[in-house]
Amino acid sequence: MRLSAILMHEHVFKPLAKSIGARRALFTIFLISGLLHELVISLPAWGGYGLPTAYFVFQSLGVFFERNKVGRAIGLGSGWKGWCFVLAVAGAPAFWLFHPIFIRNVILPMLHAIGAR
Repeated sequence: MRLSAILMHEHVFKPLAKSIGARRALFTIFLISGLLHELVISLPAWGGYGLPTAYFVFQSLGVFFERNKVGRAIGLGSGWKGWCFVLAVAGAPAFWLFHPIFIRNVILPMLHAIGAR
């Protein structure tokens, strides 16, 4: 487990889960993660605000659906159905996380600076 995940689990999730419940605490963790990604993606890019947060909120909804009665019944937690679900929930909307403004204003200038073609 990455250090950031351990820190979030110990210092944010556990205390929140005790006070507001595990589902709300998990949603809050995803929301915080989205906001932190706004700081390192959208803010330096001067645009695309809200897209990284929307990506992480969508992730939380995907986790909740995978774990609910319907998601378990159709087998979204494993196998080929699970892989397809991950591609639909995490892969397809990755455009929201690494939005065109970020690519244009941050990634391409960095690549240009290091001489990449």
